[in-house]
Amino acid sequence: MAKTSMVNRDLKRMKLVKKYAAKRAELKKIVLSPNASYEEKMEAQTKLQKLPRDASPSRVRTRCALTGTPHAVNKKFGLGRMKLRAATMHGDVPGLRKASW
Repeated sequence: MAKTSMVNRDLKRMKLVKKYAAKRAELKKIVLSPNASYEEKMEAQTKLQKLPRDASPSRVRTRCALTGTPHAVNKKFGLGRMKLRAATMHGDVPGLRKASW
């Protein structure tokens, strides 16, 4: 089990990412635009830097939905490797079973 404070911190980051997603996308569009002038790009870049640091999607950590552990999380199922294996053995994950050949 992960510390509750760490899980809550990631939840807070996810909320910030959703809150600022449209604004960040708009500013990044200006920065990457070949038609924008240098001054417009610099202004958009400074506005982007003034946004909260945790508003960046790359700061969100993937965590297991059941235990909250951050390592070895399967993106498709949202579970850590041990919980995914246990759920597979119980038959809780449709279409997934232990390999045998």
